[in-house]
Amino acid sequence: MYTPQVGGPDTRARPRTRVRSVTGWKEPTGESEHMCWSATADTVAGTVVSAVGIATLACVRRPRDAVLAAVPLVLGAHQLIEAVVWRGEEGEVSDGVAELARNVWAFIAFPLLPFMVPLGVLLAVWPQSGPGRRRLLGGLFAVGAVASAALAKAQWERGVDAHIHGHTVQYSIGIPNAHLVIAAYLVATLGALLASGDRPLVRFGVVGALGAAFCAWMWTVEFASTWCALAAVGSVMLLAWVRGRPSERKQAGDRALGTVRAGS
Repeated sequence: MYTPQVGGPDTRARPRTRVRSVTGWKEPTGESEHMCWSATADTVAGTVVSAVGIATLACVRRPRDAVLAAVPLVLGAHQLIEAVVWRGEEGEVSDGVAELARNVWAFIAFPLLPFMVPLGVLLAVWPQSGPGRRRLLGGLFAVGAVASAALAKAQWERGVDAHIHGHTVQYSIGIPNAHLVIAAYLVATLGALLASGDRPLVRFGVVGALGAAFCAWMWTVEFASTWCALAAVGSVMLLAWVRGRPSERKQAGDRALGTVRAGS
């Protein structure tokens, strides 16, 4: 999905690996995290995605879907927070506010999502999954939890750097054994979606992988970020998934009716 790269100066005179993350449900990748075009673009996109996120949560019929259904709202908030990061880099907000925004932004992109996405998938598909799929998804959640812990530790110990480059904000965080952590992040988040056995979630995983590759290519050739668009597409897909899920009561009734018919 992304090609890890190591490089770039470290303003704190420590070796640092720069990483990029997806949509967020966003995944780390290479030299740095590159996000939306401007503070205004982040504000508009964040407002739209947050509205989709609120609608997604309002449509939840099964409590166990709530974790995954909360992802669009998290992504919307993530983009609104980045609007503050932009303004901090442009000197329009105080250093303290800018630092807080950078750290909250990085917490969502790095430690939170590799924990949240596999957990949400595991909870959502657990009842209809067989033992083999449950073990696989449980393993992917464990991988994501390890990656999340490593990223949280790196952020806590080394902090977050951000600067404007072209039409994006670049973020960097020092990660020991970066390639392993990045691989674990990607395997846990995209792997959980692709292994879910739920067709809409599998499609979400495929779109996420292809979209992230396109966004990375756009960054390479134009120094332009299209992560906002990918976050919006992913959020709409999750809204459609939630709206298409029957309530647990209806599903239990359908199973009971099927059992009665089979016995008659």
